[in-house]
Order: sequence, then structure tokens, then C-alpha cells
Amino acid sequence: MRSALSSIRLRLDRAGVALSGLCAAHCLASIVIVSSFGLGGEILLNPIIHEVGLVIALVVAAVAIGWGAIQHRRAAPFVIAMTGLSFMGGALALPHGVFEAVLTIIGVALVSIGHILNLRHAH
Repeated sequence: MRSALSSIRLRLDRAGVALSGLCAAHCLASIVIVSSFGLGGEILLNPIIHEVGLVIALVVAAVAIGWGAIQHRRAAPFVIAMTGLSFMGGALALPHGVFEAVLTIIGVALVSIGHILNLRHAH
């Protein structure tokens, strides 16, 4: 049973890294597509996408990184990921644009690093 639970946590950490990458790609693509072509602004820049993304990131990070911190008793992945989630939350308070994208990308990079550290400590 313990190995099955560890397997779930490892999958959540991997999903967290993948979701972080998708979020960063979304931010960059939104800026490029909307500013260059003026296309898709109402869809790509819709605040609900960012709010739902943050909720998903919070849930995945809370379960995977919180669970990992309890198992391996290392605070670094948790602290780094929570700092990243704070950056992502702060980005929601800004209007769409470069500053929002920069904060979000810093945030998703930190969350991803937290997941990667969590994966390393699992072995």
C-alpha cells in the first residue's frame, strides 16, 4: 500500500512539473499571439484561466509537496513551491501584461523546482 501511495505522489510531482511548463508556455504564447496578431485576447487572457490554473497548482502542490515533506522531512521543496505559489497569486492582482507574465513565470519556475526537489528526495 505504501508503494502505491508513493507512486501517486511521484505522479503528482511529475504532473506539477508538466503543468508548470504548460503555464509558462501559456503566458509566453498569450503575450506573443495577442500583441503580435491581436488574436485570441478574450480567450487567452481570460482571468478564469489564471484563477483555475492557480487552484489546480495549489491542490497539486499541497498534496504532492506537502506529502513529500512529511515523508522525507525536508522543508526546502515546500518553502520553494509555496514561494512560487505566492508569486503566482500576486500575478493575479496585476493587469494582464509583461509584469503579470514575469511574476507568473517566476512562480511556476519555483513551483516546478519544488516538485523536482521533492522527486529527488523521494529516492
